[in-house]
Amino acid sequence: MKNILQIKQQLRSSILLLALLFVTHSIFASFVYIPMNDNNQENHLKAYGITYWTLEKGLKAKWLLNYDGGAFLIEHTPEIENECKIRGVSYQVISDLQAENILIEISSPSKNMKEVLLEKAPKIAVYSPKSKLPWDDAVTMVLTYAEIPFDVIYDEEVLDEKLLLYEWLHLHHEDFTGQFGKFYGSYRTAPWYIEEKKYQEETATKLGFSKVSEEKLAVTKKIRDYVIGGGFMFAMCSATDSFDIALSAEGVDICESMFDGDPSEASYQSKIDFSRTFAFKDYKLERNPVMYEFSSIDMTMKRKIQRTTDYFSLMNFSAKWDPVPTMLCQNHTQLVKGFMGQTTSFDRNTVKPTVLIMGENKTNGEARYIHGTKGKGMFTFYGGHDPEDYSHRVGDPKTELDLHPNSPGYRLILNNVLFPAAKKKKQKT
Repeated sequence: MKNILQIKQQLRSSILLLALLFVTHSIFASFVYIPMNDNNQENHLKAYGITYWTLEKGLKAKWLLNYDGGAFLIEHTPEIENECKIRGVSYQVISDLQAENILIEISSPSKNMKEVLLEKAPKIAVYSPKSKLPWDDAVTMVLTYAEIPFDVIYDEEVLDEKLLLYEWLHLHHEDFTGQFGKFYGSYRTAPWYIEEKKYQEETATKLGFSKVSEEKLAVTKKIRDYVIGGGFMFAMCSATDSFDIALSAEGVDICESMFDGDPSEASYQSKIDFSRTFAFKDYKLERNPVMYEFSSIDMTMKRKIQRTTDYFSLMNFSAKWDPVPTMLCQNHTQLVKGFMGQTTSFDRNTVKPTVLIMGENKTNGEARYIHGTKGKGMFTFYGGHDPEDYSHRVGDPKTELDLHPNSPGYRLILNNVLFPAAKKKKQKT
């Protein structure tokens, strides 16, 4: 009888212990913590994809600005843990108490940190010709690699008001001036150039325009209105300066005869209206049709810097007072490798004083990464073509992002993708 009582007592104790362990786990193991520093994250790029996937599932996430490289704190579910394992993203399951201590540290007035609630996965559009290959554009590549869904739209969808369906828009390396990327000098006899020119001209005619430049201006103005109405726009390389040039040259023919069949206007430089642009001012347009350049905005031909020393630094903003640029600059390093493009970087003298420079090479006098507001919306311009392909050229092989899962340059792109998910408050920019 004594043995039976002892066995029953031991059984009760075991049951109580198991219950206690279960309750303890359910109370304290409540968050998935995704670190984002240089020494504790195996795949920074896919970590953004995990956070986006979480928001798609209707869960909330917190972006811990300037804490552990811009870590993420997500409501715990077994599915999130499993997804982190599948995608190779480093994570920890932490208790309520651990999460609370992190948030207390972040909230301290002495810490340049802030927690930002991410609420809803933004619907994403990439403005790009349907015929373009995925590796023609860094944003398309990194969205695909991070497993963040997006729709590809182009001129017809933009003119048909389809932009209203999206919270975030990326502009592929487009030429909005109607000069066919100014590839004329080097590639006018190349089959791909001839085919692209024909495609753009047929598209313009189909949409009711007599010139590609007129059709691209109409598209540019629709995109402008999308931003003014509250949209978020991100652009890289030639889409940045050619966008502003198109806006500033409205009503002025800046295209030579090989582009649109008739000469440009005499003295067109004096007719450029800088008040219409998003980011740039006081630039001079490149008149020579065989020059692979749009204007004096770009520093590609002016910069004197070796590849081995080509870096730009990210600015350090106040997380509590300037959360927007702080979000856009989250990284595990303040020093980012430079990379070339048709538009590599921006001459600081051409950047409007109302536009925030977030990344720069001060020695060279160039801005690499800039941000501003237009109406109710915001835009970010990022110089260069591919953060992990220093001098990408036509026909070069694609960048394999599996070889660059911790790329600081690509992280800047993904910061912009998650940015619209943040809970909207009145924020200083």
